[in-house]
Amino acid sequence: MAKSVEEQVLRRNLQTGTAVAAGSPFSEAQLRWWIFTSGTNGLDTANAIVRVGRRVYIDLDRFDAWIEQQNERQTQGVSKTARQASRFS
Repeated sequence: MAKSVEEQVLRRNLQTGTAVAAGSPFSEAQLRWWIFTSGTNGLDTANAIVRVGRRVYIDLDRFDAWIEQQNERQTQGVSKTARQASRFS
């Protein structure tokens, strides 16, 4: 039997931006900016943002996965830059 959309949403670990900011190293302004640019920064494709009317919630599990993905990209970018710099040394 398929779960309804409401059941799926209620089982997710959702919090408001204010609540996330209170328990994380990210400021509320930083979270608002990421939500505002979620169409281009990958938060929408990661399904980490849930909009219900005017309310915006963050799925903490998917948000954490997105943060890890950003960290991996940055680490790969740094190592690539370091390799390129070592060529010219």
